[in-house]
Amino acid sequence: MTETLTLESVKEHIRNVPDFPIPGIQFKDITTVLQKPELFSFVADTIAEHYQHKGITKVVCIESRGFILGGAVAHKLGAGFVPIRKPGKLPAETYAKDYQLEYGTDSIEIHKDAITSSDRILLHDDLLATGGTANAAIDLLKVFNPVAIYPCFFIELGFLNGRKYLGNYEVTSLIHF
Repeated sequence: MTETLTLESVKEHIRNVPDFPIPGIQFKDITTVLQKPELFSFVADTIAEHYQHKGITKVVCIESRGFILGGAVAHKLGAGFVPIRKPGKLPAETYAKDYQLEYGTDSIEIHKDAITSSDRILLHDDLLATGGTANAAIDLLKVFNPVAIYPCFFIELGFLNGRKYLGNYEVTSLIHF
């Protein structure tokens, strides 16, 4: 790739898949960004640079696409990685939270020993839509009473107004649709 990388050029590489996973949903496929090493690195670097002076100790990521960039960002920040997963996927004792999706309901879990009250958390997911998943994740994290929670998303679907359900947190999204 010889183009100068910008968030706008990254946005051009996100594939839109109509009617996935159900009719009426316009799925934003990030695999077309992730498969290009220079784009993948640019996005991970951009997120890490934004948070490099926040003292992040844990990058908490939401299953499953949040894991991809979140793992790279945790490595770049020298922070731990904590997964939030669907029910029954974590092997030890968990906290759970049910929430509404854009197209149904679901539940997420986190290990009870994953976070301490001294942690500064970067909460990462690939997409902010209606805010249900992110809000549920924030509720799970608040149980631990961490020093800070910084919600961060690769993509935000602004027309769905999910940000308004995330409280007074400093929310960052790289790409806006």
